[in-house]
Amino acid sequence: MSNLAPKLHNAMWPGLVGKGTNEGQEPPISLSRMLELTAKAEVNGTKFDGIDYFLFHPHTDPEATDQQLRAIADEIAGHGFAVGSLVAPVWPGTVGDSAMGDAAARGKFLDAVRVGCRIAKVFNEHGIRKYGVIRIDSAEFGVEKWREDATANTRKIAQTFREAAKIAADHGERLAAEGEICWAGMHSWKDMLDLLEEVGMPGALGLQADLAHTYLYLMGYNAAEHALLKEGYTEDEFYAAYEQMTDKLRPWTIDFHVAQNDGTVHGAGDHDKTGKHCPADDPNGKLDITRCAGYWLKDAPARGIKHICWDGCMFPNAMLETEGTWNTILDAHGWN
Repeated sequence: MSNLAPKLHNAMWPGLVGKGTNEGQEPPISLSRMLELTAKAEVNGTKFDGIDYFLFHPHTDPEATDQQLRAIADEIAGHGFAVGSLVAPVWPGTVGDSAMGDAAARGKFLDAVRVGCRIAKVFNEHGIRKYGVIRIDSAEFGVEKWREDATANTRKIAQTFREAAKIAADHGERLAAEGEICWAGMHSWKDMLDLLEEVGMPGALGLQADLAHTYLYLMGYNAAEHALLKEGYTEDEFYAAYEQMTDKLRPWTIDFHVAQNDGTVHGAGDHDKTGKHCPADDPNGKLDITRCAGYWLKDAPARGIKHICWDGCMFPNAMLETEGTWNTILDAHGWN
């Protein structure tokens, strides 16, 4: 059974992020297998409507031909899925590089956005994709270098983002910058807001809010001066702080990730110190998923949000391979 609104998607990148072939790393899970696991999930007739998709190896060659991309779209459609938001390969080691780097690095960042737009166009023309954004971040991991001159570095990121947003707009796309504590200039709710306002292109670039990451915004994990809560908070204090944060960031929010967080950071492979994503029913989870999502999704259609996506990033492979993991998400998401 399809969800009326918003459509419910499953992220494909949990099969990639934090995975690898080095010692101690778990191997990536193929796109075909991630699609199979997503398609098997069902609770009382409710199933996932689609997927959100990371545009890099091993799921996707960013230099794939149109024919190869259409074949991927055919495989996704074969499971009855739509494609929603796409993740541009903006990081060093993929196509892109730091948005606050030198001219060469920033040029690579813009090239990664062009890759995202080109692939989006193929999927759009195929018919597999009718909604969604292209996701980016500053691609500057950690905040130490940014802090050397926070004002100038935020302006540099904003300049790169403006150029990227113009590229996307020329392709009929919107960019969403993911609020996450590990990305420089985006590592607290206040710095994220400052960056969005500095870019100043709300029609072309907005925020991707993730419940797991934005919980750590409240706690000021990478910016204690912007903390809205202290350990030992009451339920009333939590929701007062949550409303304060979402009231500031919701007008910019154009893409949304459902997730759970236990109040800790986590990393795997070469991706470290980021918000920990937990199973929806984790006993240590800090969030009432449905209630917290409601703060972000108020008036969502007016901001062009037609789907939401579950993000199980850096789950162990055994957890990803367990059918109950995905069924619990369907049971917990709370919308029809």
